[in-house]
Amino acid sequence: MIDIIIVEDNKEIAELLCDFLRAESYTVSIAENGEKALSLYEKYGARLIVLDIMLPGADGFSICSKIRDHSNVPIIIVSAKTDKDDKLNGLTLGADDYIEKPYDIDILLAKISGIFKRRYALDEITIGNLKLDKINHIVYKNGALIDMTAKEFELLLMLIENRGRTLNKEYIFNQIWGSDSASEMQTLTVHIKWIREKIEDDPKKPLKIITVWGRGYRFEEQI
Repeated sequence: MIDIIIVEDNKEIAELLCDFLRAESYTVSIAENGEKALSLYEKYGARLIVLDIMLPGADGFSICSKIRDHSNVPIIIVSAKTDKDDKLNGLTLGADDYIEKPYDIDILLAKISGIFKRRYALDEITIGNLKLDKINHIVYKNGALIDMTAKEFELLLMLIENRGRTLNKEYIFNQIWGSDSASEMQTLTVHIKWIREKIEDDPKKPLKIITVWGRGYRFEEQI
């Protein structure tokens, strides 16, 4: 699932906003018209849509209405149309907010952050340059999707939810694989190695998942 779809036909504005959002570790796609936005949303989904009104083809109002027919995804309208009637129309159609252009990028980022915290705080964990989507079981590093198996995700999530605490190897193994599993303890060691290769900048000198010799592993909160 995409974090944010930017629906904007002005390439310069779209790419600038995209750069700011990706710097905040959001995954972002750009649609230069409403039809492409609908196609992206139907194919991948999104957690929030930043929607311009004056678009080639179908305008933003009609796109907002179509999305609202089957989804409650948050929508922020950003538009140079500043008349009261336009704002009322956008909000009546179901937009969560209406921001006039030109907008202050910091204000827009704060509004987006607020929506994510209110709507998705319980479904996501962000720590350092990592973001875990607990609903879809996916991980992002620096905004880029990381390919992880189900067991790798479960293990990483467990370590992060207990960050700062050393977890015993036997405890981790029993929680992830089960005490009756036919797998061996070496399986845990191998999975730790695989995860480090995906999330550590230098897997040979890990700063996130720390080995506590003779005991187990600890995820370091401060990295």
